[in-house]
Amino acid sequence: MNYDIIIVGGGAAGLACAARLNKSGKNLKICLIDAGDRLGKKLAATGNGQGNVSNEEMTAEHFHGGNINLAEKIACADPYAGAALFGCLFTADEKGRIYPAGKQASALVDDLSNSLKNPPLALIAIGRKVEKINKTAQGFEIPFGDGAVYKSKFLVLCTGGMAQKQFKTDGSAYPLATAFGHTLTPLFPSLVQLKTETTHIKTLKGIRADCAVTAIYNGKPIKKVRGDVIFTDYGVSGNAIFYISSYVADKHGATLSLEFLPDFSSEDIEKSVFVRKNAGYETSELLSGTLHNQIGRAIIKRAGTVNSQKIVQTLKNFTLSVSGTLGFDYAQVTKGGINMNEITEKLESKLVKNLFFAGEILDVDGDCGGYNLQWAFTSGMAVADEILKRI
Repeated sequence: MNYDIIIVGGGAAGLACAARLNKSGKNLKICLIDAGDRLGKKLAATGNGQGNVSNEEMTAEHFHGGNINLAEKIACADPYAGAALFGCLFTADEKGRIYPAGKQASALVDDLSNSLKNPPLALIAIGRKVEKINKTAQGFEIPFGDGAVYKSKFLVLCTGGMAQKQFKTDGSAYPLATAFGHTLTPLFPSLVQLKTETTHIKTLKGIRADCAVTAIYNGKPIKKVRGDVIFTDYGVSGNAIFYISSYVADKHGATLSLEFLPDFSSEDIEKSVFVRKNAGYETSELLSGTLHNQIGRAIIKRAGTVNSQKIVQTLKNFTLSVSGTLGFDYAQVTKGGINMNEITEKLESKLVKNLFFAGEILDVDGDCGGYNLQWAFTSGMAVADEILKRI
């Protein structure tokens, strides 16, 4: 079976690429292959099911990987570029996160799927796992065990990374690229819970706190973010931790500094502790009411003194050494991927002509807040636009 373009991977990047090509009016024969039982499953779960597709603060500082300049060029030109794929209205929340007005990620999948029906794609192959790709003089061939062979001039790999294997992104597709000579950068889970020392937080399991969290590496602060921290039996979770994980997942020996009560000055907290001390409160209760009782007790126990200044110093700089992450099964994104030094500005392989990449398979990852979906959509669209120029 011969096609103009084969796209391997029916996630956000693959769907964006296919939709852009299909709406070009060029009557292309497009084949979209996905190993899962339906298209866009990971997209349907994004933003806790509400569809956080982008962010109004779309700047290079929110991306990581081997070619930030290229990520900026593709993803940051217009925060609503990916949203242009859809026919619905979008809105931004107080943190700049862009959602469909209906706050339903599954509706985005429906929208993209509909764009592949009019006109209908030549083939949408669901539940087809690509195990091998052959390069030929005419382009590419993908053989299957049942004897079917799909052929095309252009090939786009949008197979994702290793995060969340329930969406068929278990890392098993990387060999499709490495078979052509491409190399992988080291892979790490990102946007994920962090394992830390638990000595000082054993009594805090399940408690949530609003903190300013600073990631420290080699003695220097590398990122600060504010949000919820949830204490667990393995370490910490919560939206602040997911965000900060982008900066520490690949760094051995990182430390987190939790600042409790970020809206209050040290002086005000110290006065409160002093007043309660003079009022006859037990040492363990000097922070009760000001903080969750268990958190207050943990801070005072760690301070190891009734000195008000030392207690407040511990409260404002409650450090936890990071020992790792909860792993790829719990991560939203993969940090690392196909080496960007082997990819052109058009997202084409420098090693194999007409072989393109888009989305998470590449060594580009973004912060929590819509950055990874913006990269997936815009990189898929960029590949489609380049292929359209050549056709």
